[in-house]
Amino acid sequence: MPGLRVLIADDNPVVRAGLAALLAADSIEVAAEAADGREALSLTRRHAPDLILLDVRMPGVDGISALPHLVRLAPVLMLTYSREPEIVRESLLLGAGGYLVHGEFTPEDLVRAVHDVREGRPHFTPTAADTLLASLRTSSQPQRTVAQSPERLHNSVLFGLSSREVEIMDLIASGMSNQQIAAACFISEKTVKNHINRIFAKLQSTSRSEAIAHWLGTARPGVSGRG
Repeated sequence: MPGLRVLIADDNPVVRAGLAALLAADSIEVAAEAADGREALSLTRRHAPDLILLDVRMPGVDGISALPHLVRLAPVLMLTYSREPEIVRESLLLGAGGYLVHGEFTPEDLVRAVHDVREGRPHFTPTAADTLLASLRTSSQPQRTVAQSPERLHNSVLFGLSSREVEIMDLIASGMSNQQIAAACFISEKTVKNHINRIFAKLQSTSRSEAIAHWLGTARPGVSGRG
């Protein structure tokens, strides 16, 4: 039976070398190494690895930006120093099969995670597991954002926005800038921009004013008035 072949995407060559050594001890082959998300996508298409180990913060195209494209080609296991809850949640929503934080796993844990994610079993280190559990507990509680006006609830269902996207769309409609939204939601401006891009796509809008018009009901879904 052929061994597993993985691609490591991390901008730190020392980290890549260390991971390759740990995996080699279990006969897991490193098919390629990438220093950013763009290179990871190109090398994944070329080498067709069984699994991708993906860092979050890399220059150029970062891991979060590359993730939705990579998961179409191979299972992805996040392997990073980033432990922010919003980053963990976004990674899982975008299709990552697991999330390991450096310093929270042993070599044996790494090998087990590679095999688990390759076979479709999720694997998380404590930080990511705690974040996932907190999210599940929060989602099981009554949400204040749902207890809005009937119009807001109707729009969230109509446009297919998540609870977080509803929250951000309401802040956009209130006139907040990306920086102010990031501060209010305790997330990065980069994450705010990612949410806004998805919101604009769902509302079929190309600007804040157009999105607000659709959201507040002054324009019909799918009609932008651009002729």
